[in-house]
Amino acid sequence: MELHINTTPKGRSTPDYPGEVVPHHGLRITPELSFGLAPHWDAGIYLPFVRSGEGTEYFAGPRFRLKWLPVRPAEGNAGYFAGINWEVSFVERRFEQARRTAEIRPIVGYRNPDWLLAFNPIIDTDLAGSQKRELIFAPAFKAARSVSGQTALGVEYYAELGRLSNFAPQSQQSHTLFLVVDTHRFNFGIGRGLNGASDSWTVKGIISF
Repeated sequence: MELHINTTPKGRSTPDYPGEVVPHHGLRITPELSFGLAPHWDAGIYLPFVRSGEGTEYFAGPRFRLKWLPVRPAEGNAGYFAGINWEVSFVERRFEQARRTAEIRPIVGYRNPDWLLAFNPIIDTDLAGSQKRELIFAPAFKAARSVSGQTALGVEYYAELGRLSNFAPQSQQSHTLFLVVDTHRFNFGIGRGLNGASDSWTVKGIISF
């Protein structure tokens, strides 16, 4: 089990569509339950709960995950890792205009005792709504350096560039850079939006049990 917590002290306050709950001053708490299915395979479910900036609480709707990670070094060893993660979401319209979405997240990276490098060229698509079957490119990258024992410092970068076939103008893309601290059971990060279409500040944490 993991517990994902993030809040947006300063974020987007204008809805992108009627009825949207904007992230500004919002708090999101998401338990993630994972289940090992077979060697290299596991499944999971996310259960996101949201408290809006106005203090209203919601259950946003479930997200289901299936991950395949056939390439990875033995525990404690250096080496490359690779796999793919699939997700399907059934989200309330106040958080996702399409309500039903799918994500394909390729996973590639390298780990040794000093460094972790990972890249996710993520593809999102709507399963319903006006943008059905359009592919959205949302790459993510992480670099972390061990500093002592099981503690590492690093950066995480998340972007949403628009349709894979035709990227959105720069002013409409989302770019966020996080400074992060990792331990064996905890990830903490402070994120700064790099342009006007991104939330200005985001704070996140992941606790593993």
